[in-house]
Amino acid sequence: MRVDSLRTASGPTISWRAIECWGAGISLFLQAGALLPLLLADADGTLSESAKSILRLPCFPIYAFTIVILIRNFPQFLTALRRNLIVPLILVLPFLSTLWSIGPSTTLRRAIGLLFCVLLSYVLAIRFTPRQLLFLLFVTLGTCIVLSVVISVVSPSLATMPDGAMRGVFIHKNVLGWYASLMILVATAMLIDGTLGLRRTAFILWAAGMVCLASSGSMTAIIATSVAYCLIGFYTLLQRSSSIGRVVIVLFFVQLSLGILISLHEFLVPALEALGKDATLTGRVPLWELVDREISDRWLLGYGYQAFWTTVNPEATHMWLKIGWAAPHAHNGYRDILLSFGIVGMVPFVLMLPHAIRQGASLHCHDTQYGWLWLNVLTIMILVMNLTESIFFVQNDAIFILFTAAIIMFSLYAPVVSTSHSQSRQAPSHGLTSGLQIS
Repeated sequence: MRVDSLRTASGPTISWRAIECWGAGISLFLQAGALLPLLLADADGTLSESAKSILRLPCFPIYAFTIVILIRNFPQFLTALRRNLIVPLILVLPFLSTLWSIGPSTTLRRAIGLLFCVLLSYVLAIRFTPRQLLFLLFVTLGTCIVLSVVISVVSPSLATMPDGAMRGVFIHKNVLGWYASLMILVATAMLIDGTLGLRRTAFILWAAGMVCLASSGSMTAIIATSVAYCLIGFYTLLQRSSSIGRVVIVLFFVQLSLGILISLHEFLVPALEALGKDATLTGRVPLWELVDREISDRWLLGYGYQAFWTTVNPEATHMWLKIGWAAPHAHNGYRDILLSFGIVGMVPFVLMLPHAIRQGASLHCHDTQYGWLWLNVLTIMILVMNLTESIFFVQNDAIFILFTAAIIMFSLYAPVVSTSHSQSRQAPSHGLTSGLQIS
């Protein structure tokens, strides 16, 4: 029997590559929280403790799949670890935080879940090239979006929230908005790339993603989608420019981004008030004010990984009573990092981001074979999403898995591409991934 295949009693062969592709796709679908949570949720979209227990069960096959694939590709896994030491360092922090956590058992349990999510990110990074991962997401997210459209037609009451916004196969409209935004990015990348020959299907899924995005009414997703198209233009211009031109473009883009952020900080609330819109950003502004006070109380180490937003924490309970709703998180990923780990966790995370963004941009400019554009845009999109949502370090979450996979993939390929670019301009895939034949 061949090493890279499994033979059934009747003779058909299932290649390990097929297991990797199907396993990764199914894992991402389940980690996206599509369909099953919706079927188990109450009418208002909340999940009971028994429903949460049931939802933990599909995670175990995902964990088993992840371990098996990493064992089979252990040398590549070690290479990925060595080429970016900050990722495993940050991964250790949730476990270390049990030493000072206000809820050690909660922190430890969730840290284990986060560990396997990051390990799945390593699987995606070492077993798929950017274009292969693009196709995998195209199929997975396309399934979620098509199902959302179908269920909204077949069962509108199930696919709609009490306020009338569309949630599709997800338990909340914002989650549909996030994945619709990613679907639009992936479909756009497929349309730009064209090497996979699926432009007609990509246009259909792009349109379905637009419908879901608009119907969800998620402002975070709408802003992220707008940013994505700006970034597509930026990275396209960056790739076509000379070395000096790239410096000018980057400096201009950085200054423009800082100017926009400063303007939003100073003028967003007055502008919303003038337009008669919710100046609190759906309760986020008063929530952030209270969260900042709690951060200042434990600014060095935080409260322990995901230990703050629990019913056993009196500070969280007091905060919920004060704002009038039970916030599940800070609605800001950067603030939640500070709540969990304090400055000790924020410093390595902040140091990792510019390095990853620089590596991704370098790969996009120097290695045109694999199509790095969408991964670069995806990374910054998720950074933007975390300004008003909390996605960083969320266990069993497909978006954070993809974010981490992108950072790992940048660090995995960048040294090889830089060497080959300066010597013989050879592609970096040999020894890292096997080909994914897509006809």
